[in-house]
Amino acid sequence: MKLYDYFRSSAAYRVRIACNLKGIAPERTFVHLAKGRQRDSAFLAINPQGLVPALEVDGRILTQSLAILEYLDETHPAPPLLPADPLGRARVRSLAQAIACDIHPIDNLRVLNYLTGTLGVSTEQRSGWYRYWVEVGFEALEISLARDSATGRFCHGDVPTIADICLVPQVANARRFDIDLSPFPTLVRLDAACQSLPAFADAAPARQPDAE
Repeated sequence: MKLYDYFRSSAAYRVRIACNLKGIAPERTFVHLAKGRQRDSAFLAINPQGLVPALEVDGRILTQSLAILEYLDETHPAPPLLPADPLGRARVRSLAQAIACDIHPIDNLRVLNYLTGTLGVSTEQRSGWYRYWVEVGFEALEISLARDSATGRFCHGDVPTIADICLVPQVANARRFDIDLSPFPTLVRLDAACQSLPAFADAAPARQPDAE
C-alpha cells in the first residue's frame, strides 16, 4: 500500500489512525496542500479531485477517507472499526458522517481559501465562518453522544470505532483555531480517551515526518 498524505489533513489523519489501529504501515508520499501540490498534474493523475488521502492498493487508487476506512476494516478485520450489530453500525456511521460530511467539508482548506482568495472575506470573517460551523456541528454531536446510553469510553461502547477516528481530527482542528471546547465536555472526554491510545497519539499531525 501507498498512502498519499499531508500532516494537517483531517481526512488523511483519519486514515493514519485506522492504519495504526490495524497495524498497517503503508508507504507514504506527502502532498503539500498549503503549497498547492495537490493541483500538480502528477497528483491529479492519481486523484482527479486533488484531495488527500488517496490509498494505492495493488495498482488501484482508493479515495475518500470513509471509503478507505471501510476498505481497511473489511480487509484487516481485527480490531473491528464498526460494531457487529446493524443498529450499532448505523449509529457509528451516522456519527462519523455528521463530522465527515457536515462539519469538515465546509471548513477545509480549499473552502477557506475560496472565502478569502475569491470572495474577498477578511481573515476575521473566515475565522468566524470556521467557528460557526464547527460549533453548530459540535453542539448536535454533544447532545447526541451525551444522552445515548450506547456512548461509553468511546463514541460507541468501550472500543474505538470509525466515529472516534473522525472525531479526533475534528477536535484537533477546533483547538488549532482556538475554539472554546468547554461547552462540549463529552467530546473532550472522548477525545482524551482516544489520545491515551498510541494509535491515535502517533497519528497526530505534529508527529508526522512532513510536519512543519
